[in-house]
Amino acid sequence: MKISRRSFIKAAGAVAGYAVLGVNIAKEAVADVMDMVARRQNSVYAADANPAIYKLRKSQDNPMIVKIYDPKKGFLHEGPCGHESHELLHTHYYDRSSKLEALKKKGIKLNL
Repeated sequence: MKISRRSFIKAAGAVAGYAVLGVNIAKEAVADVMDMVARRQNSVYAADANPAIYKLRKSQDNPMIVKIYDPKKGFLHEGPCGHESHELLHTHYYDRSSKLEALKKKGIKLNL
């Protein structure tokens, strides 16, 4: 059975919580956290349902974004898919696999 790091950390945290706090207290703590998460989700959904709370619901309607991409005097006047915006806003990929291979040849074990 394969287990991911995230699953292992969750399981280890639960086991440590049960060991330190005891089963009943840990169950209550988990229930409190889940209650808080449910209340937060309900408040987010309620805010989304009420457009008076958040007037800007889409990023493309943001006045600053509209101003940046303005065709006449905007900073990125070419538009959202222009060359300048691509150069400034996008990341680049660098192949580093050869460096990893060199570390492995030296005997260094990496858990990625």
